[in-house]
Amino acid sequence: MEENLKEKLFNKKEIGWKDADAQEKEAIYSFCNDYMNFLNRSKIEREAVATSREIAESKGFRDLSTFDTLKPGDKVYFVNREKSMYLAIIGSEKLENGLQIVGSHIDSPRLDLKPNPLYEDNGFAYFKTHYYGGIKKYQWTTIPLSIHGVIVKTNGEKINVNIGEDENDPIFVITDLLPHLAQEQMEKKLKNGIDGEALNLLLGSIPYGDGKESDAIKLNILNILNQKYDITEKDLLSSELEVVPAFKARSLGFDGSMVAAYGQDDKICAYTSFAAMMSLENVKTTAVCILSDKEEIGSMGNTGMESHMFDYFISELLNKTGENRPNLLDKVFCFSRMLSADVDAGFDPLYSSVSDSTNAAFLGRGVGLNKYTGARGKSGASDANAEFVAWVRNVLEKNNIKYQISELGKVDVGGGGTIAYILANKGVDVIDCGVPVLSMHAPYEVTCKYDVYMAYKAYEAFFNM
Repeated sequence: MEENLKEKLFNKKEIGWKDADAQEKEAIYSFCNDYMNFLNRSKIEREAVATSREIAESKGFRDLSTFDTLKPGDKVYFVNREKSMYLAIIGSEKLENGLQIVGSHIDSPRLDLKPNPLYEDNGFAYFKTHYYGGIKKYQWTTIPLSIHGVIVKTNGEKINVNIGEDENDPIFVITDLLPHLAQEQMEKKLKNGIDGEALNLLLGSIPYGDGKESDAIKLNILNILNQKYDITEKDLLSSELEVVPAFKARSLGFDGSMVAAYGQDDKICAYTSFAAMMSLENVKTTAVCILSDKEEIGSMGNTGMESHMFDYFISELLNKTGENRPNLLDKVFCFSRMLSADVDAGFDPLYSSVSDSTNAAFLGRGVGLNKYTGARGKSGASDANAEFVAWVRNVLEKNNIKYQISELGKVDVGGGGTIAYILANKGVDVIDCGVPVLSMHAPYEVTCKYDVYMAYKAYEAFFNM
C-alpha cells in the first residue's frame, strides 16, 4: 500500500535510459551523431549561422527579403550581420494572437585576437588575445587551439579563416610553466594562476631570410599570411579572429552515452531547437527560432538580444502578413510564449558541495527547466509564473518527454542568467529550458545524449502547440 502511495504522490527522478527501448536508443545515437557533426562545423557564431542557413535552405526556408507577402506555411529566415539568425514558420492563426518562440545563443567562451595581435619576443612569434566570456584562464594553456573567423580588407573583400581543424593544418598553443619552476605560480589563487595578458598564442619560430633583420620571425609569419590570404599586418585591424579548442566532438564513455565537445554552451540548445524547427511543416501558432549572439557577455551589441533586430524581424513578419498596425508588436509579444533554450549546470558528484542535490539538474534525467535564474536573492532573474510553468509541464507530460526542474547551484554560491529576461521584459511568458552540462565554459564540456534528444523532442512539442 505504501509503495502504491509513493508511486502516486512522489515526483520520481529516474535515469531516462531505463525507459528507452532499442528503437529510441537508436534514434538518440543517430540524432547525436548529427549534433556532433554540427559542432565540428560550427565552432564560432559565423560558422553556426552559415551551417544553419545551408540546412534551412535545403528544407525550403528562404531569406525574408525574397518575400513580398507571407501566408501560412511559409518558411523564412533572417541573418543579422552573419552572427545571429532568426527563423519562422508562419502559422494558420494570426501573429496577433502570439508566437511560439525558442531562443538560444551560438556564441561560446573563447579567446579573441587583440586589434594589434602580432609580435615577436626572444625567438618566438605570438598573437595577443583577449578572453571572451567567463573562462577559467588556466584551462586554456597547453591544449591544441585553432583560429577561426574573418579578415575584411578595406576594399570590402572578406577572407574566411579556419586553421587548425584539418589533420594537415598546424595547431597553436598557449604555453605554461613547468612544475619545477612554478613554485611561485602555484602559491597563487587558482583564478590568478594565469594572467589574461599571458594568454598569448604561440605561432612560430623560423626567421625570414637570413634572420638578420629585426622582427625576422614576425616578418616570416606575415609573409606566410600574405602568401596564403594576400593580407598585410594592417588588415588584422579589421578582422574578427577567434581562438577555440581544436578538439573534435566525440562520444564519451565505454557506453558512448555522453558527448564531449567544445561550445556545447549553447550550441547544444541551438542545434536541438533548430533541428526541431526543421522538423515542422504546418503549425497553428507561428513558430520562431532564435540563434542569438553575445549572450556570454551580456547580449549587448547589434547582434545580441538587447538590440532591436529581433523586433525588426517580427515587425517585418507583421508587415508581410498584412497584419501590422500601430502598437501591434507590443501585443504580439504580450501574447507569446517562449522557451529560453540555454544550458543548466549538471550535478557533478566530484563537486557536489556547490549544489543542492534536491534541486539540481542531473545528466540522464531529461531536459532541465529553470523557473528562475539570477544570483543570491534572484538578482537579475527572469522568474516564470506558476501558470506558465504548469502549461509547459502539460506539454512535456502529454508528449512523454522526461524533464526536471532545478536551480543553478546553491543559493549563495553563484548564479547565472540567459536571454530569458530580455524577452520577459517585452511581455513574453518565458522559462529556461535546456540541457544539463558538466564542465560548463571549459574547453571540453560534457553532456548526456539522452538529454540532448529530450531537448529536441521538448522544443518540437512546444512548437507544435
